Amino acid sequence: MPRSPRPAPGPLIPTASARGTLRPASEAAITGGLWAARRAVNAAVSVPDGYERLTEAGNFHNLRLAAGTTTGAYVNNLPFLDSDVYKWLEAVAWQLGDPATDPNEAARLTERVDEVTGLLADAQDDNGYLQSYYQVVRPDRRWAELDWGHELYCAGHLIQAAVAHVRTTGRTGLLDIARRFADHIDSVFGTGEGRLDGVCGHPEIETALVELYRCTGERRYLDLAGWFIDRRGHGLLPAGGFGPRYWQDHTPVREADAVTGHAVRQLYLLAGVADVHAETGEAELLIAAERLWEEMAATRTYLTGGIGSHHTDEAFGDPYELPSERAYTETCAAIASVMFSWRLLLATGRARYADHMERVLFNGFLSGVSLDGAHYSYVNPLQVREGHVAGGGDRGAFRTRWFHCACCPPNVMRLLASLPHYLAAADGAGLTLHQYATGAYAVDDVAGSGARAAVEVTTDYPWDGRIRVAVTETPDAEWTLTLRVPAWAAGAWRASAAGEPVAADAAEDGWLRVRRRWRRGETLDLDLDLAPRLTAPPARADALRGCLAIERGPLVYCAERADHPEGTVIDDLRIDPAAPLGERREPGLLGGIVTVRASGAALAPRDAGDWWPYPAAGTGRAGAPAAADITAVPYHLWGHRTQAAMRVWLPALGADEGPAANGAAR
Repeated sequence: MPRSPRPAPGPLIPTASARGTLRPASEAAITGGLWAARRAVNAAVSVPDGYERLTEAGNFHNLRLAAGTTTGAYVNNLPFLDSDVYKWLEAVAWQLGDPATDPNEAARLTERVDEVTGLLADAQDDNGYLQSYYQVVRPDRRWAELDWGHELYCAGHLIQAAVAHVRTTGRTGLLDIARRFADHIDSVFGTGEGRLDGVCGHPEIETALVELYRCTGERRYLDLAGWFIDRRGHGLLPAGGFGPRYWQDHTPVREADAVTGHAVRQLYLLAGVADVHAETGEAELLIAAERLWEEMAATRTYLTGGIGSHHTDEAFGDPYELPSERAYTETCAAIASVMFSWRLLLATGRARYADHMERVLFNGFLSGVSLDGAHYSYVNPLQVREGHVAGGGDRGAFRTRWFHCACCPPNVMRLLASLPHYLAAADGAGLTLHQYATGAYAVDDVAGSGARAAVEVTTDYPWDGRIRVAVTETPDAEWTLTLRVPAWAAGAWRASAAGEPVAADAAEDGWLRVRRRWRRGETLDLDLDLAPRLTAPPARADALRGCLAIERGPLVYCAERADHPEGTVIDDLRIDPAAPLGERREPGLLGGIVTVRASGAALAPRDAGDWWPYPAAGTGRAGAPAAADITAVPYHLWGHRTQAAMRVWLPALGADEGPAANGAAR
């Protein structure tokens, strides 16, 4: 008998009436490869360690102050520390829902969740309000500092943690707390008499309320999410030091023509816009979301998929303002980008959103956490110059243990813990695999047959381009198995179904669709050419003009001092665009990677007696550049061996600098 349809426990489960081309797969599990290894470290190190870090940072102490179970001063000057607890709780919930979680560790995590749930219940006011800062430090300012207080932001993360916990364990204690807070918010905000007409300076509540609606069936939560979106852009927040564009409060979202302001806030808002569209069907919201995504991807996104050029306001810069060494590219912004693109993928089925997810996941996101799972990046620059002075903390270039504003570490934890949910989808015709990782994926009621289809994926992606998809369950009917052909692999792939070659014209709009009456044990094999390639920057990106970057498959590469001879100055390296690129499997390096080798040159030091830095055009003050080998490693692994110079964009060897002597041997 076919199994009854059931939702997979994940962060986004649309209702049966929701609009969209794709829906998250019924089941998904990552069992091998790069993502399995990183998720295992997240489970064994990051998530358990999160409790200790939150304890040391005072987050739990502040909640105990609100509960009246301890004494002392509020720790830290930030009013939104509770949100870090909630993101960690969400990560724990997804970990508890992972059958690969060690039973002993699951028991310990369950005890932690019970402990924190009890603490939150004690801290929550009778009317449902819950935020330790405004309960302990400024009770007179509740809902009076919507720009920086982040009360709705914290509530959103509490709701998402609660939804995750009930979906993975069936236990409702945390959900009861979250619903009481949501009900209080619903009683406070609105445009009627006695209501507060306002929006949060940091969007997040919108996505959370939609998911609470999906979890409980209470329509008023969806309506409230839509109301918050409708009210943004009407100048309800003070301009502050950065102006209304910082909060996306300068124009209604349906009229906005460009992403603006704080990058994380903008993308959390747009994720909420996509969610409200999915459940209401309002076309204008999807049109606006796609328009803003297109503008962002075309003009304000780094090669790594990172976003945000400004340190001061953690914001998008101007179009094509993409400086490498001053790239802010906050880890949280990468996570928000994945969440936004994923929602647009589900809404439209367009492969470009999956392509972008892949770029961000492997590069802009994964650089934010160390291999040992205990160190994090808040910012992710694409260049660190020779002589850089490491400052550490929230703005430092190198990974550190924790932050004064520790939004990124628990955000990393929750994305890794829930990652399987992001990889596969059901469509009207069958099963779609849009991200590649060894594992098992399934959809119920495939193609309306009432039966289930399931596959197992075997791959060493992204190191190897071979992806084998074996059918393990299938109805006795035709259905479509769809694989994404990445944009970077256009024209450089081949496939076979049940041993028979698949014609190249079978792929359309980035998707390879194979429809047949599948038999158990049959395979669909996709081979992607991962040959390294050189990538040019946008012509308008002045900071990158004359430079090239190395990519291999979905990975962006960088040059680090650790891979070059003593005395090499990374800033002086020039890459020869005419020389071929080579690659080498390095099983003992950084957990086992593929390095890329390039030919180039190193500029000769200038004359020590030439004291002024700006020569007249056309005057040379240094000898001919010397031939140099360049070794590049995946960007997401930089900084693990030494805190030293690194760069993604390498200046191309120009005629004025002379060719490398006889090229460079590799």
